[in-house]
Amino acid sequence: MSKPQGIAVLGATGSVGCSTLDVIARHPERYRVVALTAHRQLDKLFEQASRFHPDYLVVADAESAAQLRLRLADAGLAGEVLFGAQALEQVAVLPEVDAVMAAIVGAAGLPSALAAARAGKRILLANKESLVVAGRLFMDAVHGSGASLLPVDSEHSAIFQSLPAGYAGQPDAAGVRKIILTASGGPFRNKSAAELLDVSPDDACRHPNWSMGRKISVDSATLMNKGLEVIEARWLFNVPPSRIDVVVHPQSVIHSMVQYRDGSVMAQLGSPDMRTPIACALAWPERIDAGVESLDFFAMGDLTFEKPDMRRFPCLQLAFDALESGGDAPAVLNAANEVAVAAFLEGRIRFIDIPRVVADTLSGVPAAASDSLAGLLARDAEARRYAEQRVVLC
Repeated sequence: MSKPQGIAVLGATGSVGCSTLDVIARHPERYRVVALTAHRQLDKLFEQASRFHPDYLVVADAESAAQLRLRLADAGLAGEVLFGAQALEQVAVLPEVDAVMAAIVGAAGLPSALAAARAGKRILLANKESLVVAGRLFMDAVHGSGASLLPVDSEHSAIFQSLPAGYAGQPDAAGVRKIILTASGGPFRNKSAAELLDVSPDDACRHPNWSMGRKISVDSATLMNKGLEVIEARWLFNVPPSRIDVVVHPQSVIHSMVQYRDGSVMAQLGSPDMRTPIACALAWPERIDAGVESLDFFAMGDLTFEKPDMRRFPCLQLAFDALESGGDAPAVLNAANEVAVAAFLEGRIRFIDIPRVVADTLSGVPAAASDSLAGLLARDAEARRYAEQRVVLC
């Protein structure tokens, strides 16, 4: 029997990280956890360390690292504790790490994911912002190093599975006409514009189908999450925006589709459980048990489809516009959205102000193309400063 693959889980205490560890725990003969990282959820990280015994743990700062070291020592647990952004990159490129689950939320996950790409790792990409902010730079690193890139977002995993093997970046050779991303529509799909005036953060985080963190739940409610996925799909599958469609599918059973020139449409179906795309990425091209029940077609009911309403949910159109503009516009879009969503969750702006902050920032921040990670991060910082100013004015 071959030795288990070494896995680094970046963002281990988030929803995707926890689901990843659930799948790994089902296959101890196949996978070994080398590194776990978290921001400040020390209790959860300690529990994970107690169960998986990683060689390395990474936290946000020196104080958190000192606390975790004491707890590990008291429990008789080994494991080197590191802290800071550079430590994330350090564990992502360890020689004993075969695959990196990139599940840190937001632009903060870009440097470590890019480091893994440059090191030629097998990257299980749940951090969509890596491609939204740095699409061309990231894909150049993947191709230059020979890294493997496997999408973990359920929609992109569905597209990957619906394409012929080996044709993920060759849509014309595969006969692809369009890529179709499905969206649940979020918790406000049937609300009027007037009803959106007073929704609360808790309302926005009550996703009808998926269990997710608060930031991504708000993105789903505004449809920005789908807009970010459009940008991600452009880079993952090498397709122009004109060949990417979005359709609202409230049941979240069909996770996305590929339409071919001959009229065929290939779709991937499954229960709305992130363990399925995680298991697919971990084991590809094999299939392993993910702990997910198969669909019961007789209990499923109707499958319905709707056109997204860009007037009530303008964030989706803003994402398409940023992708068409090119340059650093997607990075500006993402930075402004992160600021606006944080402000909404903190009660500083209303739900309907999120797209306003994003639109104003896209108009106010120059978006000429950066050719380096440092340039992109500088643009990201500039956009965040501008967006914070717009938040104050809301």
